[in-house]
Amino acid sequence: MEQPITSLRITGLLALFGAFLYAIGDVLLLASKASLDNYPRLRPFGKLLSTAERMVVLPPNRMLWGALIGVFATPLMLAGFWQVYQGLNGANETLTFITGLLFAIASVIGAFVHGTFYYMGEYVQALNKVEDGSQAVIAEMLARHRKVLLITYTPLMILIVIASVLFSVLVASGKTAFPVWMAAINPVTMTIAWLLIKRILPQFVRDWTEGAGFSIAYLAFFACTTLTLWNG
Repeated sequence: MEQPITSLRITGLLALFGAFLYAIGDVLLLASKASLDNYPRLRPFGKLLSTAERMVVLPPNRMLWGALIGVFATPLMLAGFWQVYQGLNGANETLTFITGLLFAIASVIGAFVHGTFYYMGEYVQALNKVEDGSQAVIAEMLARHRKVLLITYTPLMILIVIASVLFSVLVASGKTAFPVWMAAINPVTMTIAWLLIKRILPQFVRDWTEGAGFSIAYLAFFACTTLTLWNG
């Protein structure tokens, strides 16, 4: 029995580290501020940018590592979902498999979405730097990029919501290794909890965690799964 418990502990710790790295990547990519009033060349594209103008102030290396850190952290997150899958053993086998599979697929799509924000930042900065006659070309590229984000974000959110609901239903059955109260803990409920808690945090904390909400939610989720499975 010690070997399975050790595996659950290790994968849980790896997932915690992965979620932490993901949060750092989110902050590097998105925790910045810029006003269109200070960038008149971006002002005509305000609707297209839709808050992405904040990336105009980011150094290229910060964007690069912000994107790469999240991508490289994805295998660690997958280790965490393996832990979750193991913890659900005992409940309906088909639903348990579907839950683990949906979480895994969401992680892979999420890595793509996260990485593409690097290119979003490059487009925004190019839009601010190129000659007026070339801005239309960059704007079209940016519009296509946003379309790709929409196409990938939509199934990503759907997969996470379905997997989270299934996780809670399975845990509530009382047939898993998780205590029944863990049915209230999943990535969706932790995201909602973070959005509520964020409202009462100091402004500087909100500024420095901008864009990291999902990663913080996963951090809390894996902390709970790891603690509840620690002793088997």
